[in-house]
Amino acid sequence: MPDQRKAPVYEALLKYRDARIVPFDVPGHKHGKGNQELTDFLGKSCLSVDVNSMKPLDNLCHPTSVIKESEELAAEAFRAAYCFFMVGGTTSAVQSMILSVCKAGDKIIMPRNVHRSAINSLVLSGALPVYVDPGVNEQLGIPLGMSASEVEKAILENPDAKAVFVNNPTYYGVCSDLKKITDIAHKHGMAVLVDEAHGTHFYFGDGLPISAMDAGADMAAVSMHKSGGSLTQSSFLLIGGNAVNFGVTEGRVRAVINLTQTTSGSYLLLTSLDISRRNLALNGKEIVKKVLDTASYAREEIAKIGGYYAFAEELINGDDIYDFDRTKLSVHTRDIGLAGIEVYDYLRDCYDIQIEFGDIGNILAYISVGDMWKDIERLVSAMAEIKRRFSKDKTGMLEHEYIEPKVVLSPQEAFYGNQQTVPISESAGRISCEFVMCYPPGIPILAPGEMITHEILDHIRYSKDRGCVMTGTEDMDINNIKVIA
Repeated sequence: MPDQRKAPVYEALLKYRDARIVPFDVPGHKHGKGNQELTDFLGKSCLSVDVNSMKPLDNLCHPTSVIKESEELAAEAFRAAYCFFMVGGTTSAVQSMILSVCKAGDKIIMPRNVHRSAINSLVLSGALPVYVDPGVNEQLGIPLGMSASEVEKAILENPDAKAVFVNNPTYYGVCSDLKKITDIAHKHGMAVLVDEAHGTHFYFGDGLPISAMDAGADMAAVSMHKSGGSLTQSSFLLIGGNAVNFGVTEGRVRAVINLTQTTSGSYLLLTSLDISRRNLALNGKEIVKKVLDTASYAREEIAKIGGYYAFAEELINGDDIYDFDRTKLSVHTRDIGLAGIEVYDYLRDCYDIQIEFGDIGNILAYISVGDMWKDIERLVSAMAEIKRRFSKDKTGMLEHEYIEPKVVLSPQEAFYGNQQTVPISESAGRISCEFVMCYPPGIPILAPGEMITHEILDHIRYSKDRGCVMTGTEDMDINNIKVIA
């Protein structure tokens, strides 16, 4: 049995540091001696182990020793057949999932409220999206999960599709019936790929929604750096036990990963994955319980303020809200007359509190084991103050985050098509060649290949006016957009 108390990459780095190796390789800062300002900022301990691949430390592109052993330990901890260490973030993991299963012209069934990384994968692979529109909660204005019946309908209408792609959970904490969707897809010979960026903790806590591997999914992209405690940009790509039935093998996936992932994997990131996996494997239940207790307390205190709605499991309907991640502190703000992004800005600018994101109707405060009770009290007090100082009449506020897209071309055709640049205000009726989105959360309002409508332009204009950080177009000010000529 694997020993989850071990951390092979971390232990190998300690041996390397203690051996006092003289470096004549990269990186050029040579244990920090060549860049004193950086060493003073990050610390000698950090710079001394920012090293390159070498025999004692293994090689991320072709692991045979300590990285391989660490990946095996992670696979066992996450109940997967294989686990790949990813140092390009979950974006890289999502792209590797889709590129492993789909080639040019292949169909993939997915919700439209995916992270941009999934649609970027379609640009890279040439795969064709079959969108299943998520449900929309009319009160909150947010996109939900995928209904299993809608997924089955899409499968029956597109029996040649190669895979079904699922967000689980969504940014807001909404979960689909992942087990049922997986069973339906497998029955029709389709692989199931799960963007589990916000579900790392599902593998370790009690009373949480089902994880991708436990649901029988074939691949899952897991952001260890979000709720798993590792450094930013470090993630896992998991492979399920039956994935080989859909051509998903360890060798094939690693070959795909190596198409785009760096050959100079950061040992700081790799070590953080190793240590964080060990911590979760040994202490995960206690960690997740604390997060659940903290989030529950925060929701109760926010409810006492009035006006805000910190939503959770009461939304469950057994369909497009099949389950809910109770660690998520998602709060609806529109009833106090403020867009989520406005509350986000007030929290940061007036109270020195940085939350995860604000959109046109909601905010998300990311709760983790690192949050202290006094910090929750400060957040709640600030939200009460914001309501008292800045609330206003909600008449005229935009009500929906999700607009059903009109797909005209594949993302790849549009991205590489014959293009011209036009003022975005004059682009209605044209086919977009670019993304437009608020970041975070990075879910496109508009994606390549989709028809630009007046409703979409109103949404973009409204989001800009409220202070959302808009990204995606070559024009950094989002005043112009590239469309099919």
